Amino acid sequence: MSSSRSDYLLLAIFALAILTMPIWLAPIGAGYPDILQKFAIFGIFALGFNILFGFSGYLSFGHAAFLGTGSYAAVWMFKLLSMNAVIALVFAIVVAGVFALLIGYVSLRRSGIYFSILTLAFAQMSYNLAYSVLTPITNGETGLQVSGSDPRILDHMFGSPSGRGVPDFFGIELQGWPGFYFCAILLILAFFVTMRIRNSTFGLMLFAIKSNQNRMNYTGFATRPYLLAAFVISGMYAGLAGGLLAVTDPLAGADRMQWTASGEVVLMTILGGVGTLLGPVIGAAVMKYLEQIFSSFNEGVLHRTFDFLPHGLQEFMVTITSPFVGEGWQLTLGLLFMIVVIFLPGGIMEGVRRISHRFRRGRGETNAAPAHDGH
Repeated sequence: MSSSRSDYLLLAIFALAILTMPIWLAPIGAGYPDILQKFAIFGIFALGFNILFGFSGYLSFGHAAFLGTGSYAAVWMFKLLSMNAVIALVFAIVVAGVFALLIGYVSLRRSGIYFSILTLAFAQMSYNLAYSVLTPITNGETGLQVSGSDPRILDHMFGSPSGRGVPDFFGIELQGWPGFYFCAILLILAFFVTMRIRNSTFGLMLFAIKSNQNRMNYTGFATRPYLLAAFVISGMYAGLAGGLLAVTDPLAGADRMQWTASGEVVLMTILGGVGTLLGPVIGAAVMKYLEQIFSSFNEGVLHRTFDFLPHGLQEFMVTITSPFVGEGWQLTLGLLFMIVVIFLPGGIMEGVRRISHRFRRGRGETNAAPAHDGH
């Protein structure tokens, strides 16, 4: 009962933090719906990836294939049936899950680096298929997008065609703040499901496989069905994230399947904390913040930032920091990643645990001061 209460307390705190992001992220320039949507969407992507990598220890370099598949599936639902986001997201999750089942069935015949290379190969094949071979379905390098001539059978059948081609939630257009809160609620639900998986027997089996898969095999447990289930669930999370990308911007391109997108989710998970609940979401937010905010900095912004310094020192600071912002924002990401890996192998969440442990130990030493016996 106490464990259940602590889990629901964590869920409540997480939900409150996510829903109030527009307030407490505004001072650092991230209080806008577009960037907050990316925080939520890639948080879902990283949560799903963590179920496979963090819980079972299997590192996939091809999860962008399911992200792109989810986007294509969602846009096709927008074109064929309706601009209602629910229909598109359900289809995106199902298609990504089936695709993950096929890839996982083959890839999980190997483990370790061979598994990672297989998933990378499948993702690159998917990218090339979407970019050139399957152009009638994906529209090639131009990308798949909605247009006014799309049939949208259900919308026309019920007399509610969306003239502007904007995805909606039963009439509520998912742009701006409604779009963010739609993504935020789905992130909270995804977090809850991940929490339940971690605390379930299935989750314990995944952690046991991560600890020692050979020992599990020797005890008579068939580990492969558990790994395949984790792979499919992880792919469905990625499909949901890809569908949400299409909801916030109704187009799908092959670039979402590139190996760099798969590498991003690996970095997000490691940066936040592999195997933790909050870590992947924090890692996704940090990376997308650096990408969106630091990449927009230029020398003019830096001059205004350091305008309180004397002119010579101001120019010196601008010269030093300019390579790390704008087009060089990835240098900042690289330095941050190096610092975390070297000093905090468990990610940002390890730093949080260390601080909380020191705080509790300091309070304990204060409360345990020696009492005087009166003599």
